[in-house]
Amino acid sequence: MPLDRFGFLMKAMLLLSISVEAAYADSLEAALVKAAPDANAKVIALAVRASQCSLAQGAAPAQRLAVIDYSLPSTEQRLWVFDLKQRKLLFHELVAHGRNSGENMAVQFSNQNESNATSLGLYRTASSYNGQNGYSLRMEGLEPGFNDRAFDRAIVIHGAPYVSRDLARANGRIGRSLGCPAVRPAIAHKLIDSMKEGQLLFSYYPDRQWLKSSSFINCDKSTVADVSKPTDGY
Repeated sequence: MPLDRFGFLMKAMLLLSISVEAAYADSLEAALVKAAPDANAKVIALAVRASQCSLAQGAAPAQRLAVIDYSLPSTEQRLWVFDLKQRKLLFHELVAHGRNSGENMAVQFSNQNESNATSLGLYRTASSYNGQNGYSLRMEGLEPGFNDRAFDRAIVIHGAPYVSRDLARANGRIGRSLGCPAVRPAIAHKLIDSMKEGQLLFSYYPDRQWLKSSSFINCDKSTVADVSKPTDGY
């Protein structure tokens, strides 16, 4: 085969592969938006983009994706966990933020040790364990400067009695953690089992610096431009 024809075929195959991946990401986004009609579609789009960018950077594919929208108050169910293979919603739950991130609304975020604040960005989960807060799930923060100290800070998913609809009604907010995305004890074990060993968690807030700097939502600026603009609160 002539070299110029071989080169043309290779380029065509590469373009086809890119278009197939883009179509998959678009269809996945649409499926997750449909599965979680209460979620903000722009946040879901960013989470899907981040998961696709992690693949482009050589990470192993995840089977589940958790999305936390910290632009919502703690009294609302702002955690969604999706099965990416079956493209369905597994959990829609309350989730705590760090005590130094705010009261009912999270407004401040930190990657610093002992900050007692929530961190933004993409995480990959590790192993489960039994610790001070019972059955818990370790996570690795993947974004330098935003959440890459999460493992050392012991930022984990765990159950906590202060994550409660009754407390939300009584106090105008649920309880706050030391930075962990704590959930209701009744669903903690099942949720952790669904999310352990290499799954992804996307922690969102319309923070301009993070939206501009994150390599996971900016690996293809033309694709994420519409959803990363700080308009309409984003």
